[in-house]
Amino acid sequence: MNRASGVLMHISSLWGDYSEGSFGLAAKEWIDFLEECGFTYWQVLPFCLPDSVNSPYQSFGAFSGNPFFVDLPLLHEAGLITDWELRDARQFNPYVCEFDRLKSERMELLSKAAGRFNGYDEVDKFMETHVETANFCKFMALKKANDNLPWTEWSINIPDDNELKLWRFTQYMFFKQWAEIKAYANEKNIKIIGDIPIYVAWDSSDVWSNPDYFLLDKKGNPEAVAGVPPDYFCEDGQLWGNPLYNWKKMKADGYSWWKKRMEFMTELFDGVRIDHFRGFEAYYSIPAGETTARNGKWVKGPGISLVNALKSVCEDKLIIAEDLGDITPEVEKLLKDSKLPGMKIFLFGFLDGKDSSYLPHHYPENCIAYTGTHDNDTMLGFLWSLGYETRRRLFDYVGYYGDNIDESYDYVLRSLFASPSNLVIIPVQDVLLYGSDTRMNKPGEPDGNWEYRVKREQLDGVNKDKFKFWHKVYFRNVPEEIKADEENAEELE
Repeated sequence: MNRASGVLMHISSLWGDYSEGSFGLAAKEWIDFLEECGFTYWQVLPFCLPDSVNSPYQSFGAFSGNPFFVDLPLLHEAGLITDWELRDARQFNPYVCEFDRLKSERMELLSKAAGRFNGYDEVDKFMETHVETANFCKFMALKKANDNLPWTEWSINIPDDNELKLWRFTQYMFFKQWAEIKAYANEKNIKIIGDIPIYVAWDSSDVWSNPDYFLLDKKGNPEAVAGVPPDYFCEDGQLWGNPLYNWKKMKADGYSWWKKRMEFMTELFDGVRIDHFRGFEAYYSIPAGETTARNGKWVKGPGISLVNALKSVCEDKLIIAEDLGDITPEVEKLLKDSKLPGMKIFLFGFLDGKDSSYLPHHYPENCIAYTGTHDNDTMLGFLWSLGYETRRRLFDYVGYYGDNIDESYDYVLRSLFASPSNLVIIPVQDVLLYGSDTRMNKPGEPDGNWEYRVKREQLDGVNKDKFKFWHKVYFRNVPEEIKADEENAEELE
């Protein structure tokens, strides 16, 4: 991997007029902004349909696309929704995602568009080559027919034709519109990194259609569930509640389901971040019925055999291992053996006052360096939260000898750009120098997350020349023709 940089921002955070970001004009304007700054990577969060508290890390289907990302103006241009319908869908608040409104109104509008669409031959062809997505559509239609009850309580096994058509239409349109955005990005030399949650939800098309791949009892309920033990984020740990995989069964058929999942992701993206990679080495198992994650235990995972299976279907795509959390020597060995880049979080380097692998002078070339992730406070918010002595130590580390937090921030970013890490990713909030009120997620808190949105005019305050200069000084995103000239000069010497 050549030295490069990018920005982390989910689709939902894009600006626009229809309650959250979508695959429309704003996505292309965002790509233009990245190119103008010299960035060559755009990292996003999972694209699947989010759960009841709007988390994209829990979904009714790992092979699904969020229908709320389908761009309404493009449907209007195609004659699938009317002027009045488009006008009625305009948002009330441009600063946050209007999740409640989307859930109550958007599918009804998309249903009208589905009824006017006359290209179902193409939809059928798409579903023939995306079987797991077709299963998701059937699952969602059956769930509606069964009053949204969990799949273990269904009594109706035949979906309503119109409801099935709606889900097939939205998934087809999701992929069609995204393909145009991705092609636009790649033309601009921007690569897109997706995110694959390690687990799936119990009430999902994945478990419903593949129950043997999960540790379930005879009634289809989980025997134990996933989570993580108490840590920096949460003193009770995190009780995720996902069913655990039957790794023995999966290994027996060569991890076919996981290979399909990775193929699905590499169709959508130029690279993939594997969330909770340490769960491949050992996963945290919590007995079903527990109310916290305190009483769980670590169980040996599939290890390098699964990693190799995934790499076998990825060709030259970038795979990032999210190696955060309770990291043991065994996890470190798995990461080393896998040869995948792990993650280094700058703000973690200043939590305990000790020399830390999260400080940039320790970064290996084969890692991805972040100021923070979607689960952390923004860098500015983090700086404000620090006590004086810790903040002073951080300032000294990055070479800033004043005491103005805002002024210090460029020194923080430059320390990452100058680091050995081949790829630096900065959350959009840190590009904009925004505080804690723009944080994306607080782990362990179910409400008030995932709502953050950017306004187009906010990007006008970004000093693009500054980022261009840093890319040049620290040899990130150097154009290929310059690299060729340097290589030729070395040969002549």
